[in-house]
Amino acid sequence: MHYPDIDSFVKAGKAVLDRGPIAAIFVEDDIEIASTVEHHVKCGFQTLVLLTAPTVELPGDLPDFVHSLPNDPHRDEAICDPLNRIVAAAPAGTWMYYGYNAEYLFYPFCEDRTVGEMLAFHAEERRDAMVTFVVDLYADDLDTYPNAVACDRAHLDRAGYFALSRNGEHGPKERQLDFFGGLRWRFEEHVPKDRRKIDRVSLFRTKPGLRLRPDFTFNDEEYNTFSCPWHHNLTAAVCSFRTAKALKLNPGSSPEIRSFGWFNSTPFEWSSQQLMDLGLMEPGQWF
Repeated sequence: MHYPDIDSFVKAGKAVLDRGPIAAIFVEDDIEIASTVEHHVKCGFQTLVLLTAPTVELPGDLPDFVHSLPNDPHRDEAICDPLNRIVAAAPAGTWMYYGYNAEYLFYPFCEDRTVGEMLAFHAEERRDAMVTFVVDLYADDLDTYPNAVACDRAHLDRAGYFALSRNGEHGPKERQLDFFGGLRWRFEEHVPKDRRKIDRVSLFRTKPGLRLRPDFTFNDEEYNTFSCPWHHNLTAAVCSFRTAKALKLNPGSSPEIRSFGWFNSTPFEWSSQQLMDLGLMEPGQWF
């Protein structure tokens, strides 16, 4: 179902938001919309909300539980404002995911287990949010794929990731780190300093007063932690063409990038096991 604006959606969509987990996909352009929707449907999300740029035309054969509404990706608070309004409208305790088109959520054993099963286990460990790492994908041949997007020729970096302490007002924050790596690290001269992190709290439970901030963290600091105090928890990965696409479509950076390949590039196998083997996500106590 299509809604004319966010006001109409939060008013009429309360019944829609009763069915979780919910995936909110911000559609910035017409690249890989169908594959993004298909991937998250296969993950087991019960409701998908597509917040689309005004110039984007969505595929016509979307399932009934996929809803859409317009959203200008270039305005201030293009992500935080609509997402926070959806969070406020959803029943407390609803699991939500947010991402962009040409991004694909992977979690341990996702080939055989639904996202609902994974989140049920995570909730049993008294966790209300999950840190995800944005793993950059890129085509191996930019002459053939000038926008850097090719699902069947996708590559990723198998090394080059690191973390630094996240500082607060009174020193390092407990169980919080800033993670870096991928294309944002290798081509950092083309990426603003405040956009170089690759960690994102993409999976979380709604509650009254919860708000996403522009740096992809929440106003509840416990939501921003990578594990509980007593043991390591599950983490997930968002495999994303978004940075590669932006670097190749940006007139300032595109001429200087002839290839994203380097000695640590490896083909992406579209496998959760590959991501776990590379240390890009971990199953914690879930086997």
